[in-house]
Amino acid sequence: MAMAVGGGGGVQSSINMTPMIDILLVLLIIFMAISPVSPKGLEALAPQPPPPNAPPNQDDRTVVIQINKDKSLQLNQEPVAEDKLEERLIEIFKTRAERVVFIKGDPNLEFQTVARAIDHAHGANIDKVGLMTPKVEEGK
Repeated sequence: MAMAVGGGGGVQSSINMTPMIDILLVLLIIFMAISPVSPKGLEALAPQPPPPNAPPNQDDRTVVIQINKDKSLQLNQEPVAEDKLEERLIEIFKTRAERVVFIKGDPNLEFQTVARAIDHAHGANIDKVGLMTPKVEEGK
């Protein structure tokens, strides 16, 4: 930046950029402070595989909603219609303190189908909805 030191007499048309840069930096800090740092989305919960050489759990209270390729639903291996899913979940979790359900969908399904099952689970006041993937099922 050039700086004029007195003399020369007459009107000068050079703009002092320092106040403009100060304002720009303040605005940048304000926008950085108000913008969300982490992305928002659905909270995902993955079931943890049992430790190796562990005996199978006889009191398995895990609730799994399985969505097949033809979009039919099963609740713990029991077929259930989509319009009855929410009622069935309410009935199952009536006496349980821990309200966790896992959803296992066919890999070729659109997420819209899985999202409807998540909505039914939230409609039944389920606290946490987990998504099961093939890797989690294999224990990896």
